[in-house]
Amino acid sequence: MCRMDDKFVKDMEWPGMHHMGGFPLIGDELPRLEVKTTHGPMTIPDDFSGKWFVLFSHPADFTPVCTTEFVGFEKKRADFEKLNCRLIGLSIDQVFSHMKWTEWIGANLGVEIKFPIIADDQGKVAATLGMIHPGKGTNTVRAVFIVDPEGIVRLILFYPQEVGRNMDEILRAVKALQTADKNKVAMPANWPNNSLIGDNVIIPPPGDVKSAKERVSGGNVTCYDWWFCHRKL
Repeated sequence: MCRMDDKFVKDMEWPGMHHMGGFPLIGDELPRLEVKTTHGPMTIPDDFSGKWFVLFSHPADFTPVCTTEFVGFEKKRADFEKLNCRLIGLSIDQVFSHMKWTEWIGANLGVEIKFPIIADDQGKVAATLGMIHPGKGTNTVRAVFIVDPEGIVRLILFYPQEVGRNMDEILRAVKALQTADKNKVAMPANWPNNSLIGDNVIIPPPGDVKSAKERVSGGNVTCYDWWFCHRKL
């Protein structure tokens, strides 16, 4: 995998990309990507229009940690789909490698991988999304992008190659984002099992003194102070 030069970065730019480094950040549109996958050619995010999706990269096929992750994602796939959320993997291996690896997983571990995997054998998708971290080698790190139905990046996680991901946390994050969007609230740490407020949600801070006073005395709102109020959904 070659390091990126200035010309390559320039070629990979898309409208609206302006922050340092050129990689999409939270709140950016995911760049339009035409990719090869184990399910055939796809265009992202177009092919997921109207759906949430989790795009995640793994360092390499036929490696132990990645194998446990793919089994973990597949076992949670139905839970993601209940949230109108799809899964799509990626590494810089070729498509036939993905196919043989998932075939091995099915034959030896009894798990059929049903989500598509991007074969980014030229490394362009990984470079565009900032998945190559030189300090961790030439393979992709364990990146996670949660993207909403409008193609907006809502959450980004990066794990080093030696640490596998927690699929329950990624699923929780999708649920939390959807709940926050629907109810115009914020989610506390470890929601829905927060040590202070349980499964309650946090009300955004008031914009003026009058609203601050009213919310403290509101019937369906509990407050530690005017700036820290929560309620049941």
